[in-house]
Amino acid sequence: MEARVAVHRDFRVSTIDNRLYSAFIEHMGRAIYSGIYEPGHPEADANGFRKDVLKFVQDLKIPAIRYPGGNFVSAYNWEDGLGPKDKRPVRLDLAWRSKETNQVGIDDFAIWAEMAGIDMMLAVNLGSRGLEDARNFLEYVNFPGGTTLSDRRRANGRNEPYGVKMWCLGNEMDGPWQIGHKVATEYGRLANETAKAFKGFDPTIEAIVCGSSNDGMPTYPEWERQVLEECYENVDYISLHKYFGNNSKDTLNYFGKIEETGRYIQTIAGTIDYVKSKKRAKNDVHICFDEWNVWYHIREEDGRRIKEWDWPEAPALLEEDYNFEDALFVAGLLNEFIRRSDRVRIACIAQLVNVIAPIRAEKGGPAWRQTIYYPYQMASLYGRGDALNVAVSGPTYDCRVADDVNYLDVSAVHDKEGGMLTLFIVNRHLTEKADLDVSLTGFANPSLAEHFVMQGYGLEETNGPDRQDHVKPTNGSGVGMEDGKLKGSLAPLSYHVLRLKVS
Repeated sequence: MEARVAVHRDFRVSTIDNRLYSAFIEHMGRAIYSGIYEPGHPEADANGFRKDVLKFVQDLKIPAIRYPGGNFVSAYNWEDGLGPKDKRPVRLDLAWRSKETNQVGIDDFAIWAEMAGIDMMLAVNLGSRGLEDARNFLEYVNFPGGTTLSDRRRANGRNEPYGVKMWCLGNEMDGPWQIGHKVATEYGRLANETAKAFKGFDPTIEAIVCGSSNDGMPTYPEWERQVLEECYENVDYISLHKYFGNNSKDTLNYFGKIEETGRYIQTIAGTIDYVKSKKRAKNDVHICFDEWNVWYHIREEDGRRIKEWDWPEAPALLEEDYNFEDALFVAGLLNEFIRRSDRVRIACIAQLVNVIAPIRAEKGGPAWRQTIYYPYQMASLYGRGDALNVAVSGPTYDCRVADDVNYLDVSAVHDKEGGMLTLFIVNRHLTEKADLDVSLTGFANPSLAEHFVMQGYGLEETNGPDRQDHVKPTNGSGVGMEDGKLKGSLAPLSYHVLRLKVS
C-alpha cells in the first residue's frame, strides 16, 4: 500500500489549546476510593493518596481535570465533603446505586490536583440543586476571605482561594436518566442565569454549558440549538460526550467511528455558527469534548450488576481491560481532535483511574498503565503547538458508519518554539504495510529526531498487574529522511510518533 502525505508549515488549522489533553474523574466505582485515594496502602502518602498512581498521572502532563462528575454531580451536596472526615455524612449516590462516604471532598481533591500539576475544572449541581448552590460553591472555592463561605474554607485549612476558572454548568441535562433532567429551554435558561452570576463574580470565568449526551440522542442536535439560543452570550463552551466500542468485532468499522466523530463535531460547530449569526453575537463559543473513551467490553454486565447490588461502597465498576485495538482507536481519535482543534479547545478522557481509564490500580496491590495510556501520553507530550492541515493520498475503505476512510490516519503538530514537527500516524490496514512518502514544505533542514512505535501485538493483547509493560511504545526503525522527504515503511495495524527537528 502506497501513501503520500503533504504537510505545509503555513497551512495551519489552529494553535492547539493545551487543554485538549485534559481528563475527567468522578465519584464513581473505584476512581476515587482505592484509585487515587487509599489510606493504608503501602504507596499512600500522609493524605491517603497513592503515590504510584500519582506518578503515572504526573507523567501524562494533564492540563486540566473535570471533577466531581458526571452523573454523580446531579445529586451531589458539595458541603458534605468539608471539614473533619469523621464527621462527614455518608450519602446514597443515586446515579451509580452506591454509598458515598465523602472522605474525599473539594479541599482534599484540590490537594491531589496540585500535587499532580493539574488545574481543576469543577462541575456544579444543576439537577437536584440550582443557582444558589452553584453560587455558594463558587464563593467557597474562589473568594479570598471575609465572607462566611470563604472563611469556612480558610478554617478548613486552605487560606488562599483556588482560583478555578473552568466551570461546568451541570452534566448531561438532556438525559432522562439524569437526576433533575430538564428540557432544553428550561435548562438553557438556568444555565444562562448561572453563567451570568458566575461572570458577575469574575468575568474571566469560562462557563461550559451541556450539549447532547451523545449524537444518538433523539433531541440531538436540536438540544444544542435551543440551549444556545437561551445562553449563547454568557457561555464559552458547549460540551460533547461520546463513548465507543466494537461489539460487532469489525475492526475497520470501529476505526471508522473516528470519522463519525468528526461529523458530530462539524454538526455542533455549524449549530454554534447558526446561533451566533441569529443572535448577532460578538463572542465565540467553542467545543469542550469533556467525556470520551472506549467503553463496551463489560458495559452490559455492569448495567446488570448496578440493578442488582445493594448500595455498596466504591464497587468495582466499568473496569475495562483495554487491548491493542483500543490503543490504535484512541490514537486515531486524538488525531481527529488535533485536526478539529479550531473548534474543539478542551477534551477530557473519561475517566482517569480504574473507571474506563488509562490507569488501573488494585486495592492493596499494584498500579499499571493500560494500552490506551500511551497514545494519550504521546499526544499530551508532543501534540502542543500549531495543528497543521495534512493531505493524505492513498487507499481508502467503506464501512457501516463512514465511507472513503483513509487507511493511513495522520495528524501533524508544529512546535515553533521547540523547533519540532511531530507526525502522529496510524496504519489502519489489517494486513498491508504502508510505504510512506511525506513531503515537507516550508521546513528547512528537517531531520528525524525520534521515532516511537506500537506494533506487532495481537489486537486482543492487554496489559495487567502481572504484565504491566507488555503493550507499550518502543523505538521505531525503517523510516528516515531521503531527498528532503520522510520515507519508510509502516507495519499494518501500527501507531507511530515521528518527531522531526526543523528550522
